[in-house]
Formats: sequence, C-alpha cells, structure tokens
Amino acid sequence: MSKKTMGIHHITAIVGHPQENVDFYAGVLGIRLVKKTVNFDDPGTYHLYFGNQGGKPGTIITFFPWADAYQGKIGDGQVGVTSYVVPNGAMGFWEKRLEKFNVPFTKNERFGEQYLEFDDPHGLHLEIVEREEGEVNTWHFGDVTPDVAIKGFGGATLLSKQPEKTAELLEKVMGLEQVGKEGDFIRFRSSSDIGNIIDLKLTTTVSGRMGVGTVHHIAWRAHDDQDQLDWKKYIEGYGYGVTPVQDRNYFNAIYFREHGEILFEIATDPPGFAHDETQETMGGKLMLPDQYEPSRDQIERLVLPFEVRELD
Repeated sequence: MSKKTMGIHHITAIVGHPQENVDFYAGVLGIRLVKKTVNFDDPGTYHLYFGNQGGKPGTIITFFPWADAYQGKIGDGQVGVTSYVVPNGAMGFWEKRLEKFNVPFTKNERFGEQYLEFDDPHGLHLEIVEREEGEVNTWHFGDVTPDVAIKGFGGATLLSKQPEKTAELLEKVMGLEQVGKEGDFIRFRSSSDIGNIIDLKLTTTVSGRMGVGTVHHIAWRAHDDQDQLDWKKYIEGYGYGVTPVQDRNYFNAIYFREHGEILFEIATDPPGFAHDETQETMGGKLMLPDQYEPSRDQIERLVLPFEVRELD
C-alpha cells in the first residue's frame, strides 16, 4: 500500500498576547477568526483558529497565545517559515499594506517565485507569494478585499536535524512529489491546489527551542476517520511511533515526530468548524468542548479578553 497526503491541513504556533495576535492576523493580514476555543490539554489557554471564509483545510493557522511565556528560537526540528498565497497581481497591495502598518519586509526569490518575507509581532517567520492556484477567499475585512485576500497556505519551509531523513519521509511515506532543487532547498508538491508546497532546507543550523514565536507542529490532511486510521497503520509500518487518535472537536488528530524532530500531525478534514456554529457566526464567541462546558465561568475568568477589530 502507498498513500499520498493532499497537503497541509493546518499549522499551529505559540504566540504572546492574544490581542496582539488577533490584531495582526485579522486586522493586518485580513484572515478570518473562524474559531475561538481553548487548548484541550490546557483549558486556561486559548486555541485560536484563523482561515478563509469557510475555514477550509489548507487555510488554517492556529495559535496558543501565552502572554507571559518565554521567547522561543526558530531552528532545526521546526517549521521555519509559513508561506501564504495571494492572487496574481496582489503583491503590490501587500507591500503597501505592510508599510502602512510599519511591518518591515524583504523581497526574495526562490524557485522562480517572488516572496515578501516578514515577521509577525511575536517573531514567527512568514512570507507571501502570488499563485494562480487556489480558490478566491471571499472574506472581506477592512481594506482587504477578495481580489487581494490571502487564499490560505502557499506551504511551509521545514528545518530538519536530519534533512535526508525528512526528505525520504516526505517523498516515500507522505507521498509528496519532488519537483526541484535550488541552492540549499529541495521542493516538494502535494496534490492539492493550496497548502501544497514544501521547501526543505538541506543544511542544518541550530536547534530550535519551543516558545513564543515558533511553530509547534504542522498537520497534514486525511480525507476522513478511516483514511486517518489507514495513515496511522501505514506510518507505524515505517517504524514511527504514532499517538492514539485524539478528538479535537473540529477534526481528529494523530501525531508523530519524524527523524528530523519536526512534530507532524495528520488531521481529518471533517467535521470542520461550522458544526457547532453557523458559517456566518464562526469565531464570534468562546466555544468549549462538552468536557469543559461545566467550567465555562472559571475558564472565561482565566483567559484574557480580546476583540477582533478593523485597524484600517
């Protein structure tokens, strides 16, 4: 049996104060807050999900905001850069928008594509690239309109402690296609039209340290629960230790750490983010899983208040 992931389901990172996080991703980048919930393993902490209008897999970045947590260090064993894709012709808008909000950026080229590179307020490395692929994001927030809005993930750059092992996993196990090599990077592509490009750095640097401004894990897509169970058995067959299935309310998840020490997750596409809210109201209020609903009052006293606000 061989399998092929469709690509990225979501990426989860650790950040600082939730208001700063929301102001940047919603207010500056114009991405929709699609779910306001808590970390199921630490219910005194938010788990915030941002994505396109419908909160589709391949568009979702999620955050654990800890206002007073220590700063992490981006390095080997982590996702180094998260890439966002925008429509062709939108790059000029994003240059002006980053300038408007005093976000420093640089321009770079990789594999024949132009990138805007910048950091979020807590140190996460981000980049924007234009591509034709991917459906238009119909979410409209502030001055960010659908003709320029972020569609979702362009992909990610992986920093591995054992790049050759990670490359083997991506191609031979996860089923990504190797499509190019340039300088320090090897590029892989999945079958989806979004969240489909992975650039792996072939040289090692320093070990990453988990904390604010670092990615916690990258999640890959499974069609459904059965597909996920097939993935679990398949990956275990290659000698990786895979966790039992974890119910995350909006998807089911399994986790394993690959040989380059990057934490991988495989998450199911269903049920999605609208099963406990409507498409129109997603992200509007704090949603809790059943096990934490009796503690709602206590949790709401613990988490820091914030609001989604237009900054334009």
